[in-house]
Amino acid sequence: MNTVPLLSPEEIAVRAGREAPLLHFPVRAEVFAERALRLRQRAAGHPMRDYLLLMADLVQAQHEVLQSHPPVPLPDASALRDAAAAGEPALPATLWPRDPAWRQGLQRIVEMLLRRGPGGKVADALTALRSAEAEPLERQADRLLQQVPFGLDLAAAPFIAAALQVCWTHLVLATQARHGAERLAPFGRIADATRCPCCGSLPVASVVRIDPGAGGLRYLQCALCSSQWHMVRVKCAHCEGGKGIAYQSLEPAAGPAAAARQAAVEAETCDACGSYLKIVRKERDPDVEAAADDLASLTLDLLVSEAGYQRHGSNLLLLFGDPGSPPDDGGG
Repeated sequence: MNTVPLLSPEEIAVRAGREAPLLHFPVRAEVFAERALRLRQRAAGHPMRDYLLLMADLVQAQHEVLQSHPPVPLPDASALRDAAAAGEPALPATLWPRDPAWRQGLQRIVEMLLRRGPGGKVADALTALRSAEAEPLERQADRLLQQVPFGLDLAAAPFIAAALQVCWTHLVLATQARHGAERLAPFGRIADATRCPCCGSLPVASVVRIDPGAGGLRYLQCALCSSQWHMVRVKCAHCEGGKGIAYQSLEPAAGPAAAARQAAVEAETCDACGSYLKIVRKERDPDVEAAADDLASLTLDLLVSEAGYQRHGSNLLLLFGDPGSPPDDGGG
């Protein structure tokens, strides 16, 4: 792995010399479509080609469901004010009452994937989900959102997580559209800067943006709703410290194209707390996408983990856990 020399947080702040927008919201017509395209790009010649292509199909199904998502209950102005006063997210993933529409979205995703004719364990998992009852699905959703690996159905988890991602992306966008039109900012800073200000979830990775107004600035991207919130560069996304930060990357493969692609994805490690989070750099590759490139760089996770670092955040499309069920759970 390569270690890259760093600027201090103070140097970066001076160079920025501007107030960074706190939030960038996903675009309904683009967020999953662009992710699916990137997954197909990264699948070419990749050791995980089959999995990345399956995930590309899954993400494309997410895109289609999001475009025609049914209306769901949204927080009112009073609830937004209460959340802001408490320093809490307005749509907390672990507390917000899930509308049954998320399960309808799951069934649409399952049917779209089954029409593609998958085989083996994928087909078995999808077929089981198609006939699953509401209660075990809700238990699995609770485990996913609360990050409880015990009893998690690992075969079904990516598909359930995909439906939850669609649901919360819609919730955030619909809430922003409704209250933004009323000149009420529904989302703002929360007490825990390491979690999403919209839904309280952990990030999948951080992104160095290149668009006007945010060029060169680092944003954490939510693993659930894909919202991005600003965090100063060279600052640990877990402990928020600025000491002992380093960037680790894979050794470049032969050829300039491969080297440029790999350099766009790094692991930001923190010696102070022993954590890490991937960072994707659009100035090095404008097509890089946080969730897709995180999936496609699993080797980097393995190398950094072997060095003793623990990941801060998660990718809901690639989960590990204990498949055993608690004795009073009744399965699921």
